[in-house]
This record gives sequence, C-alpha cells and structure tokens, in this order.
Amino acid sequence: MNQTALITGASSGIGKEFATQLAAKGMDVILVARSTGKLQELATELQTQWNVNATVITADLSKEYGAKDVYKQTQELGLTVDYLVNNAGFATSGEFLSNPHETDHNQVMVNVAAVVDMTHLYLKDMVAKGSGTIINLASVVSFQPVPYMAVYGATKAFVLSFTESLWEEYRKKGIKVLALCPGATATSFFETAGDVSFGKMRTAEQVVQSAFHALAKGNSFVVDGKSNYATTQMGRFLPRKVLTRFVAGIMKK
Repeated sequence: MNQTALITGASSGIGKEFATQLAAKGMDVILVARSTGKLQELATELQTQWNVNATVITADLSKEYGAKDVYKQTQELGLTVDYLVNNAGFATSGEFLSNPHETDHNQVMVNVAAVVDMTHLYLKDMVAKGSGTIINLASVVSFQPVPYMAVYGATKAFVLSFTESLWEEYRKKGIKVLALCPGATATSFFETAGDVSFGKMRTAEQVVQSAFHALAKGNSFVVDGKSNYATTQMGRFLPRKVLTRFVAGIMKK
C-alpha cells in the first residue's frame, strides 16, 4: 500500500511541485487549496502520469475551522496521512497600516493558525503509529525583522521556531519535522506579495529538492540556496537596529 502525502496550497508553486515530486516517488496525494479546478486538473495529471491516487479537498484555511474541515474529510474518506506539507500561505507588502485589517488577519490565520491546527490534527495520528513526516514552509525572512512586510515576516518567524521545537520534541518518536526556508522563488506567490525587489529567483523544483536532502540528513530546518543562506546569517554579525534598517532599505526599493 502506498504512503499518502497531504499538501496544502497544492494548486500552484511550491505546493504543486511537492505534489508532483511526491507522486513521482509513488505516494498517493491529497491536494488541498481553494482552487477546485486547478486541483482537479493536477489530480488527473498525477494519476495519469504516476498511477497514484489523488484526492482533491477544497478548503479555505483562512477560516477558523478550515483545518478541522480538512481533517474531517480525510477521516471520512478513510485516508491516513503519512506525510504532511503545510505549504499554504500568502504575503502582503507595504507599511503596516496600508493593508486592510482583514487581509492581515487572514494572513495570520493561513500562515500561523492553520499550520498549528493541521500539525496538531495529523501529528497525533503519526505519533500513534510511530512514524510520519511534517514539512512546514518558513522563509528566509524567518531570521530577521522585515519592515514593510511586518506581518508576513512575523508569521514565518513563528513557523521556524514552532517547527524546530517540534523537531526536538518528536525526533525520538519516529517523526521527521522540517522547516523549509526558501527565498525568492519563481511562483505566483510574489503576485500577491506585491512589488518587492529580489535578486535571481530559485525554482520550485530546487526548493523541494532542498527539503528532501535536508530530511535525509535529519535536519530541523533548511535554507534553500547558498546566497539565501548567507542572507540569513547577517543577524549574527549586525546589531538588531542596523539589521532592521538595512532590511527596510531593501524592502522600500
């Protein structure tokens, strides 16, 4: 019997790439996002190409009971999740008050609350059977303050800390936990993030491969790309005030 992977935000970008590469490894996949049409198209493609089962679950993880609804549906379908990828997320840019309160609230719900909820719901089942893998999408911005992307940066700092803590708590119970920290990636994500200047982007394929390599090593986190890793190390050498102003200068360009 194939193992089963559940991927949130599976309709595009890094989430879609995770679904594709996990299906290529012979895993059945559960595809979760708001875009039913895109999910169904991807499910058909993966079933045809890799001869795996692909289940579509349409869900809005910005809603209070979004994660519980997903879990309920997998339970009703008799699906056991062996591999969880909490990929769903979005960002906004600009001064804090320039973005609507509802948008920032939804950002916290998707980027933080849904990650905690999905992890709690599926981790208990993994612990009960003594095995499982959880990948949470953090970011290169997890490592420092990010003026003009204040809410997003804070949510990703949470994800990194949360995930590393779980890595330590559950590593002796058969559970692999990884925080994946990509930088600028060539996906539709940056359409939502707004007009933010970045250097050369990595591909979703490269990001997913970085995650697989880090899992094989037993790491608690991984930063995708050497230049991105170098960026995350600035906080070790610069005073916090200087670092914050430096990042602000980049984000305002």
